[in-house]
Amino acid sequence: MQQLKDILRLVRWQNLLMTLFVMILMEKMVAVPILLRAYYPEVVPQYVFVLLLLSVVFIQAGGYAINDYFDVKIDAINRPDRLIVTRTLTKPQVMLLHQVLTCIGIAAGVVVAIVVRSWLLGIIIFFVPGLLWFYSSSYKRQFIIGNIIVSVASALSVLVVAMVNTAWLESHFTDIAGYNALADSPLVHDLYTAIGLFSLFAFLTTWIREVEKDLQDQNGDREMECHTMPIRIGETRTKVFVSLLIALTAALLCYVNFGLTPYPHGWGTVTTHYLTFGLLVPLACNLYMLWTAKISSDYRNAQMLTKFIMLVGVMYSLVFAGAMHAM
Repeated sequence: MQQLKDILRLVRWQNLLMTLFVMILMEKMVAVPILLRAYYPEVVPQYVFVLLLLSVVFIQAGGYAINDYFDVKIDAINRPDRLIVTRTLTKPQVMLLHQVLTCIGIAAGVVVAIVVRSWLLGIIIFFVPGLLWFYSSSYKRQFIIGNIIVSVASALSVLVVAMVNTAWLESHFTDIAGYNALADSPLVHDLYTAIGLFSLFAFLTTWIREVEKDLQDQNGDREMECHTMPIRIGETRTKVFVSLLIALTAALLCYVNFGLTPYPHGWGTVTTHYLTFGLLVPLACNLYMLWTAKISSDYRNAQMLTKFIMLVGVMYSLVFAGAMHAM
């Protein structure tokens, strides 16, 4: 029983549930309302979407397992009380777990790619596990590139929802007239724009959190001769960089809310209040916590606030669905 608990901790079950939650919101609160508003009731079949969920979550779980496999020495310094690999699970057991989880995820993803006839999705399904392997074994210890890889993987877990929906639509039309009608409509553009904006938000906030994590873990990283941003350019300059990312995120959120999205009567006020108190104020608090942080636990608190911001950001999809219904 204890080993099962350790496996769940190893694969970060809370993060996996968060990924499931985000993807379900993207499908049910963004993709489906856009399709129904455009009078396209042909949404992705439930079994295809479930397989997509399984694919992303199992690949992510495998990525967490291999990450801890390569991070034993660093975790022994940064998080000795939370060390699992070599303490309750052997390295061969963790490697086997990674292989099994990743193979299941790839297999489920390949089935989805075949059903919706998307070669691009198939490439991504094979590409991401390899990327996560090299991230854990090498790239995460290098300057910036490790942060970008994790941020891209996070963004892709959102964007694949749009990819599967558009691929299913395109494969559904067997006649040229229907396919041309779909190509001429703004439906595909709307799907990619709406979900793409959530994907961009996931990319930026994940990058913010990853650099805050590097700030938290710099003692162990320095001991293992890693080349993360705080070690290469110093703590102050790293804080400046994160501040710029936070400012960019806030600016893009304001642009989307005030300059990009035409909301029906009454919903503009709702979205503005949600943006202000749900996202902009927490981002400002995150900025304050970042610059007043002095010890590892301070950066951990900033990380937790960033997680909250990510959750509030994706739950904006509920507001989006309500506005779409009102149009």
